[in-house]
Amino acid sequence: MLERSGDSRNEIKIVCMEDLVPKNHLLRKVEKAVVWEEIYPMCEEYYCADNGRPAVDPVVLVKMVMIQHLFGIRSLRQTVKEIQVNLAYRWFLGFGIDNAVPHFATISYAFATRFPSELSEQIFEWVLDAAIAKKFIKAENAFLDGTHVKASANKKKKRKEMVTATARIYEDQLREEINADRKAHGKKPLKDKEDDDNPPTKEVTVSTTDPDCGVFRKGEHEVQFAYETHTACDENGFILGYGVTPGNIHDSAAFDEVYDKIIEKFPEITTVTMDSAYRTPWICKRIFGDGRKTFLPYKRPMTKEGFFKKYEYVYDEYFDCYLCPNDQVLKYSTTNREGYREYKSNPKICKACPFRHQCTQSKNMTKIVTRHIWEDHMELADDYRYTPEGRELYQRRKETIERVFADAKDKHAMRYTHIRGLKRVTAWVGLKFAAMNLKKLASWSWSDPLLYRFLCFLRLLFNKKPLVA
Repeated sequence: MLERSGDSRNEIKIVCMEDLVPKNHLLRKVEKAVVWEEIYPMCEEYYCADNGRPAVDPVVLVKMVMIQHLFGIRSLRQTVKEIQVNLAYRWFLGFGIDNAVPHFATISYAFATRFPSELSEQIFEWVLDAAIAKKFIKAENAFLDGTHVKASANKKKKRKEMVTATARIYEDQLREEINADRKAHGKKPLKDKEDDDNPPTKEVTVSTTDPDCGVFRKGEHEVQFAYETHTACDENGFILGYGVTPGNIHDSAAFDEVYDKIIEKFPEITTVTMDSAYRTPWICKRIFGDGRKTFLPYKRPMTKEGFFKKYEYVYDEYFDCYLCPNDQVLKYSTTNREGYREYKSNPKICKACPFRHQCTQSKNMTKIVTRHIWEDHMELADDYRYTPEGRELYQRRKETIERVFADAKDKHAMRYTHIRGLKRVTAWVGLKFAAMNLKKLASWSWSDPLLYRFLCFLRLLFNKKPLVA
């Protein structure tokens, strides 16, 4: 029991790197999942073959970054330290036991300066195309959401700035439909504001450490500087597209960028499932106008305590008016610049109404109820919410997009970033999502085909969708 074996640390043996890596190691699966030589055409234009020192193989650079994101290593400096002592990492890079590992500054410089941020998106698309080629993507039902990533910025180093408010991309279309609605109601078109050439400004808090990030406030969460990653995935958890914005940009404002990306690449998408932050008239109109459906949860009315809720005022489509809880008529008044029709009550009737204290506190004793000109599309979304298909798809959010964010933060170190600047953070997120797709692609490709078919049969047996089309 107390006998001690000899010290073998200085023992010399002839071994092969191939034999030292377990047969089912993740990196063996990743090595066979894609053709790594396809990296060379992507990086060719960023290298000069005529002069300069010998460059590090671009495939090695990309693989080292993939190692960092696959295993959730917090920094490139730590990644290099891990590669120096991990035989599986060395095998994946094609190194022997005594090969020198590139300095972490070489990798950092390559992805911060030599390679543009577009290369990260190309790598993401390259992995996604490999998954499409193997028919692992099932994109008929897409799931879209956003999550915050803590920025590398000191909360105490900040200043106030006046910035130009971001113009809505649908502003021109909204203005045309507002004027058409006013004309249909016998109203004059809206006049252009005198300050249309001078867009409105607003005061925001800007970090002096990383000016591109934004202040994130949500519920009881700590106020911090952050970026937000807007992401779409399919039924199998493969990431279809992404976009990165400062943390103070609302989810609905970043919807169009991600939606356009995934629709262009996956026109077969028929439904888009999101949370209540995306429940806006424009988003509903955009999706239903494209011939698709969206499933959104119920959003409680933001009404003062003790007052009637919005749904207690019934809209009469035939007469284009509202009925209040006391069965009085609120007639159409005007359509404002935000696209909302205003329906006003008769102050003479409201003055003697016993429910006025639950209805309005206005001095002129007039209740105003608004209805957006695109409200019909929001009502369609509400109707689909009650269908069995809508309920099932919304329940699957926790298995798809929420699972993607949970894995990204807990397994792939996306809870916070050491990178600064919107472009560099976007590239960092793209590489991380590429690694996540690559990991899933490698695991599925490595699976025994008979076992995989058996799992598909079980899913069908229990009334669930198959893993692939």
